[in-house]
Amino acid sequence: CFQTCRRRYRVTDEETGDELVIDNKYVMSPGDMCTIGMLDKLIEAGVSVLKIEGRARGPEYVDTVVKQYRIALDRIASGDYDEKFKEESENQLKRVFNRGFWKNGYYLGKKLGEWSQVYGSQATTKKIQVGKVVNFFKKAMVVEIAVESGEINTGDEIAFTGATTGIVYSSVKKILDSSGIDVAGVKKGTTATIKLEDIVRRNDKVFLIKPRT
Repeated sequence: CFQTCRRRYRVTDEETGDELVIDNKYVMSPGDMCTIGMLDKLIEAGVSVLKIEGRARGPEYVDTVVKQYRIALDRIASGDYDEKFKEESENQLKRVFNRGFWKNGYYLGKKLGEWSQVYGSQATTKKIQVGKVVNFFKKAMVVEIAVESGEINTGDEIAFTGATTGIVYSSVKKILDSSGIDVAGVKKGTTATIKLEDIVRRNDKVFLIKPRT
């Protein structure tokens, strides 16, 4: 990709040679189309298959977006698809990669696009790699993490990614250090043992999930 949608442009009148600098920096870059708030109307119109863009996106993006649309479809079927859910679902979608939302796209009679205002992602969270899995004990559902950067503390939200694992999220409720002692946190160069509810695998990468400021 040559990133042509991330450049500024000048429009030239071929007859007069006059030039117009386009106000919006990223006029070639529309915001990400988000139809989570009007999904019921698509279903009513007869749509039976949804294609969700995930190409060149991280596992956390695919996991979050597919999950939210699956929940939305189930809620439409059960009659629980309300405004509160729409707002909560959109906030979940904002956590992962996005270039700002172009709500509904050209549906519902809209004729003008909505453009990205800044370069890069506008996600409300970011992931910071802190280590990797060195062991996972399936019977006890316990993972041992080698902390390679920064630190992991109780209360942190972490994520594990790997070719087979996909992505697994967990909240750190308790940490045991390499001696098996209950500690509040561990730093670079040490190991952390944490209880999980989902299976991860050796050499999976470990990330902290932090609010983007």
